[in-house]
Amino acid sequence: MDIPLAERLRPKNLDDYLGQQHIVGDHAVIRTALKQKNIGSMIFWGPPGVGKTTLARIIASELDRPFIELSAINAGVKDIRDAIAKAKSSHLFSKPNPLLFIDEIHRFSKSQQDALLGAVENGTIKLIGATTENPSFEVIPALLSRCRVYVLEHLNKEQLVELLHNAVEKDSYLKSKNIQLQETEALLKYSGGDARKLLNGFETVVQSIQDTEKIEITNALVESIIQENLSIYDKNGEMHYDIISAFIKSVRGSDPNAAVYYLARMIEGGEDIKFICRRMIILASEDIGLANPNALLLANTTMDSCHKIGYPEARIIMSQCAIYLACSPKSNSAYEAIGLAMEHVKKFPNESVPLHLRNAPTKLMKELNYGKDYQYAHVYQGNHVNQEYLPEKASKTVFYSPQENPAEKRFKEKLSAMWKDRYGY
Repeated sequence: MDIPLAERLRPKNLDDYLGQQHIVGDHAVIRTALKQKNIGSMIFWGPPGVGKTTLARIIASELDRPFIELSAINAGVKDIRDAIAKAKSSHLFSKPNPLLFIDEIHRFSKSQQDALLGAVENGTIKLIGATTENPSFEVIPALLSRCRVYVLEHLNKEQLVELLHNAVEKDSYLKSKNIQLQETEALLKYSGGDARKLLNGFETVVQSIQDTEKIEITNALVESIIQENLSIYDKNGEMHYDIISAFIKSVRGSDPNAAVYYLARMIEGGEDIKFICRRMIILASEDIGLANPNALLLANTTMDSCHKIGYPEARIIMSQCAIYLACSPKSNSAYEAIGLAMEHVKKFPNESVPLHLRNAPTKLMKELNYGKDYQYAHVYQGNHVNQEYLPEKASKTVFYSPQENPAEKRFKEKLSAMWKDRYGY
């Protein structure tokens, strides 16, 4: 069929909309705003296939407002200005201000985002942006401050299975096929929580089976058919997260050949340089970390260099960085340490800082013993003195554990000498 299954089944109202109950459920913020007919500009942040576009369309429908839709992948400043002009003209005829929906808004440049500011601020349009990337990094502060950010989450297993059953029961094409959903695990695994990917993959399976009175959907059948249709990289969603996941795991697993292969897949697919470089910076700290601190410096320099140079030459710089990261010794000790520390802080959020570590800028604070008995490390041998720096409930807790690589072995020896009660291995 010409129209994909996911589009044919796109919900038209909130009652048919699956998931995101934290923002559209009873008494939740968006449902309440729609009842009050009072909605502001907003940005939906979440992975592909969780209903960002659908929710934007439902909002426009519920408010009975004109809906203008742009994709940042192929729209430019002229398209934005045309949309704003269209909004102004509709307002002249006493129509309500349109909703301007911009998909993949993180792909807009600063100048493109700047072009939206005036219209958003004076109310000519209500903006709804959709992004798979953290808007704190990708949306300019001036625009971000004028929008409320809502985080959309992956659909859970029950919701995805419900989508499949709804498709079989409600879609006229699928109803004609006498489909038996015997197993769904393979379809769910393929979808990765992406509802659009799930439904379109399901339709691919059904369309691949001809001349049968009954179609029995099993894991084996799905895997055999889906594998034949996974060769194309789609930077707009379908394979986007699978490829970057494989790239990250290849670097983490110290395989430079696989790392360069998946890097090439992303480059050939037209992936955004910033997206790739940002992941390498995270990798350099999360998976290499203290085993080779230079990895973070190189990854950061790579992002700066690629930003200055751009494609196609940036591929060489990214290749150099990916190979270096893959060949570096690995340690996730910094990642583990901050995780443990944050767990402790959540459990004991308001522990008092020990008095001897507190600042004492006033006479009263000094009288209250702020800073009393603090021992200044530099006047002691080896620039170290054994005193407690942690609050009472965290006393002597070990958050950082050096791992078995040359750099951290040196840390381990030093810490064992200084803190025998914690690192006296």
